Formats: sequence, C-alpha cells, structure tokens
Amino acid sequence: MRGNEKGGWMRVGNVRGSMTVEMSFLMPMILFLIMGCILAVFYYHDKNILSGAAYETAVVGSTKAREKDGVEEGELEQLFRQRVGKKCILFPGAQAAISVGKDEIEVTAAASRRGMKVSVSKKAAVTDPESYVRDLRRLK
Repeated sequence: MRGNEKGGWMRVGNVRGSMTVEMSFLMPMILFLIMGCILAVFYYHDKNILSGAAYETAVVGSTKAREKDGVEEGELEQLFRQRVGKKCILFPGAQAAISVGKDEIEVTAAASRRGMKVSVSKKAAVTDPESYVRDLRRLK
C-alpha cells in the first residue's frame, strides 16, 4: 500500500501486508516441522540398521556356537561392526556389547550423539536341531 497525492491509501497488487506478517510467522513453524520429520526418519533408519545388525550377529553367533570350536565375543563384535559399516546417518559410532552364553547369544547395541540415544537388544537361542531331528527319526 502506498499513499497517493490526496493523502489516501491505495492498494498495490493483490498482496496485503497482513499476508506477509502471517507468512513470516508460519514459515519457520512449517520448516521446523519438516526438519523434525526428517530427523525422525533418520533416527528410525539408524535404529533399524542397528537392530538388523544386532539380530544378524546374534543368529550367526548362535549358529557358530554349535561348532566344535565355539564362538568368541571379539569375533562377533567384529562381525557387528562389519554389518553396521558406514550405514548409520545420525549415530555413526555404534558400539555392541555381546554376551555368549551356553543357551543363548545376546547382542546389545547402543549409540548416542548430541543428547539423543538409541539402543537395541537382540537374543538368539543356541539350538541343536540335529539332535532333535535324530530323536524324531529314532521314534519312528
């Protein structure tokens, strides 16, 4: 809006001043929501990567535990690091705590960055399916 020679106000174009004020308030809120959604997607992406890597490590550990030599925690930690690699976006430095028991393998993975934390825990039972199948065949 602009003043004319007679002292009145005339309208310039179709945009009013109130629209500018409203948009200056709304745009930061809209951008904040978009950035929050992107951050949430990255968070759950990393959580799924850690969860999958922890489960794969636990299952591989339970399979190797049946072997003659067994499995060591250091070997499983290396396998976990290999599975995670550089796939995480928000939490690049994930660490795993692995416990190898007689009956189960437990992998607990955790990572944190700038006040945000994510942790997952996966377990896999050490089974002996060969003896179960042999017992079934003996019963027949």
